[in-house]
Amino acid sequence: MANESVLVVEDEPEILELVEYNLRKNGYDTVGATSGEQALRLAHSSPPDLIVLDLMLPGMDGLEVCRTLKSDPATCRIPIVILTARGEEADIVAGLEVGADDYVTKPFSPRVLVARVRAVLRRRAREEQDEHATISLHGITIIPGRHEVLVKGKAVELTRTEFLILHLLMRRPGWVFTRQQIIEAARGHTSVTDRAVDVHIVSLRRKLGPAGERVETVRGVGYRFRE
Repeated sequence: MANESVLVVEDEPEILELVEYNLRKNGYDTVGATSGEQALRLAHSSPPDLIVLDLMLPGMDGLEVCRTLKSDPATCRIPIVILTARGEEADIVAGLEVGADDYVTKPFSPRVLVARVRAVLRRRAREEQDEHATISLHGITIIPGRHEVLVKGKAVELTRTEFLILHLLMRRPGWVFTRQQIIEAARGHTSVTDRAVDVHIVSLRRKLGPAGERVETVRGVGYRFRE
């Protein structure tokens, strides 16, 4: 199996060298970038398995880089670990809100950083495995690999967006998803807006028949698949 690749975005040469050295020592392939613009080019030309991203960069800062990557269907699924000297609570919240998967502050322990990278990659691998597992709940079966949905053994034809919404809800029954979370889950596969989510939910319920009652509205919050 090929080594997992990490794009390290850091404008301080000493820190860039330190991070790359410790990642390579632990079996990762690394590529370095010293600006946000260069990071975007590399992420598109050769998408890495993970990005370690500094926030304080010349030109485009790290938050904008993260926001740009997460809003692009071609790169939105690449996990991002922010590594920065900006350790105030507001900075951490801002980083996580634009889509970062973890946040490490400077000065940092190389061992801790590598452990965080490993944990994020492991979590992403589990999520991808879950995305391909067959789910059967309350008479509804969803088979992601074949893009099939069965209700009491009978095939139901769903649009791509309806399928993605149902899959998201059924993977975590009882969990309430906001409209924004539903949009994020569909991003990269199809185009869906906040207003359109309600329309897709109505259509999904209709196609599922009586089983569609399991797709519940939680007023003021979003939707869930009732356990």
